Amino acid sequence: MSESRQILVTSALPYANGSIHLGHMLEYIQTDIWVRFQKMRGNQAVYVCADDAHGSAIMLRAEREGITSEQLIDGVRAEHMADFADFLVDFDNYHSTHAEENRELSSSIYLKLRDAGHIATRPVTQYFDPEKQMFLADRFIKGTCPKCGTADQYGDNCEACGATYSPTELKDPKSAISGATPVLKESLHYFFKLPDFDAMLKQWTRGGALQESVANKIAEWLDAGLQEWDISRDAPYFGFEIPDAPGKYFYVWLDAPIGYMASFKNLCARRPELDFEAFWNKDSKAELYHFIGKDIVNFHALFWPAMLEGAGYRKPTALNVHGYLTVNGQKMSKSRGTFVKARTYLDHLNPEYLRYYYAAKLGRGVDDLDLNLEDFVQKVNSDLVGKVVNIASRCAGFIHKLNNGVLPSREFTLSQLEKVREAHGWSGSTFFEDDGFYRTIEIEIGRAYEARDFARAMRETMRWADVANNFIAVTEPWKLAKEGKNDEAIAVCAEGINWFRLLVILLKPVLPKLAEAAEAFLNVAPLTWADHEQLLANHQLNPFNPLMTRIEPAKIDAMIEASKEDLAASAAKPTGNGELTKDPLAAEINFDAFAAVDLRIALIEKCEFVEGADKLLRLSLDIGDEKRNVFSGIKSAYPDPSKLEGRLTLYVANLAPRKMKFGVSEGMVLAAGPGGEEIYLLSPDSGAKPGQRVK
Repeated sequence: MSESRQILVTSALPYANGSIHLGHMLEYIQTDIWVRFQKMRGNQAVYVCADDAHGSAIMLRAEREGITSEQLIDGVRAEHMADFADFLVDFDNYHSTHAEENRELSSSIYLKLRDAGHIATRPVTQYFDPEKQMFLADRFIKGTCPKCGTADQYGDNCEACGATYSPTELKDPKSAISGATPVLKESLHYFFKLPDFDAMLKQWTRGGALQESVANKIAEWLDAGLQEWDISRDAPYFGFEIPDAPGKYFYVWLDAPIGYMASFKNLCARRPELDFEAFWNKDSKAELYHFIGKDIVNFHALFWPAMLEGAGYRKPTALNVHGYLTVNGQKMSKSRGTFVKARTYLDHLNPEYLRYYYAAKLGRGVDDLDLNLEDFVQKVNSDLVGKVVNIASRCAGFIHKLNNGVLPSREFTLSQLEKVREAHGWSGSTFFEDDGFYRTIEIEIGRAYEARDFARAMRETMRWADVANNFIAVTEPWKLAKEGKNDEAIAVCAEGINWFRLLVILLKPVLPKLAEAAEAFLNVAPLTWADHEQLLANHQLNPFNPLMTRIEPAKIDAMIEASKEDLAASAAKPTGNGELTKDPLAAEINFDAFAAVDLRIALIEKCEFVEGADKLLRLSLDIGDEKRNVFSGIKSAYPDPSKLEGRLTLYVANLAPRKMKFGVSEGMVLAAGPGGEEIYLLSPDSGAKPGQRVK
């Protein structure tokens, strides 16, 4: 065996401000599978992670809930750790960025960058909330859009007309936190001079550390020219204070990746065989891998390696970037119940079902992965229950009944299999006797695991499962036993048990619990990757117990319904995403005010895109006695506007016209939904006609 490798692996740090959902779990399952494979091969693989625990969003949520920020992040961390453990994600250490190791490392790296001339300072003018006595990020400012005049828009873009702008351009700005009118105020900010590392980044990003598509995306940013990165925030802020800068705090994205180092350092204090410097010094021979989503590539492929280079540390060996998770071909949806929390899934289904399905679809690229729930049920039931577990359940009974649970010698098995071949026309070969078979396992499956191409590894594993099941189907041990050919039946089933053991080895990184139960049945020590080159013979088996049951579609339905209930429960409390949300019920109006609304049935005669608008569609309406023109921000939900033509919808006819940059909008069509792709025009029942008033 080649010399053991030293490998440090991380996943992106989940934000300590909300629950883990199935989209998050994609990354942690992916990382865990790769680490388990490396450990099975005898490598020193260490998997560390932590909660990302800083930022104004956490500070504000804690304030709303009447607890300290520390209490909030401690509670969320406990929830995260329980979810990960129950999904069999086996961290060597799970820490928090709000830890002394991270404070020390963040300060040390900053001072090294500052002393090397990579930190700049200059004044920045921002909106300031005079009541909360804090500077406001764009998402904490609301006002009237300077382009179209729509009220209640956030500080960086308008949801009505799609315009982008600076917060200082908003009309009638208000703090989304206190409601106060913000004032412009100047503050000194600290910047990391990212352009200093332009040449290094151009070389490193093309040196094999990134997938090709990711490297191409990074090249676009590099070619456009790097900008200095603002790394400071003003008090009040939940985070670490910048050395020699009272009242200034590190921006959360500075100390978050340093949290990888801090978590590992925390582990080193408890595991003396691990040497922090040996893994992180500039000349380290160890390997460092980050598994991340494509939404945070710029932080990990630009800012992070530049910070490490400037502070004298090693850079990552590679980033493994994955895409987003969709469910049934669409974005996860709370209203449809497909925005599923990790705990909700665990309340209904075996975590290894999802681990296998993700593995079967995770390739080397950054394409989005779709969790098709119908395919999920079919694939798990077919592959894991119908193919893998089926082999053991078919063969174990005969070994126990005919040979007291003892697998015979290899010589006995081969001699009896030769009889089966001659007497029953079995034309197959005994793969276990061919050295090429083992090389094929290593090349096709071992290399696929190493390359993080789990989909290929699963395809090849299931190909061998098909071979094994075909062998049993053709040789028919139940028929041999019925004919009194017990020795032949024992030999066939012994071969089947060895096939099963091989499949368990190949699937163990993905299905650790199934492997543990199989090891108990096989009566063997924990299986390693090298064990695929050996066979069981003259060996006592333990009684067989069912290893995995089929997924019942009713459990999928129950999970979806429970997720809808989660949505209903969360509607009555803050979302915890750091933004101030509107109350579930708006201010009351009296009946006379409601009765003044002229609500009519409208026929959509024509619907088309609005040139230059990201979110708007132009609707030409027939309301019975006249025609009206309306602009509506529903483009994301109706990418083919022609499909709306000929439909009836509800229309507010007496809303004052609003002048927009694209023309005048004469009224409003009614729609419902949380936004994005989930916007649904309200339509009347059949029999309605254009112009009819709705009472």
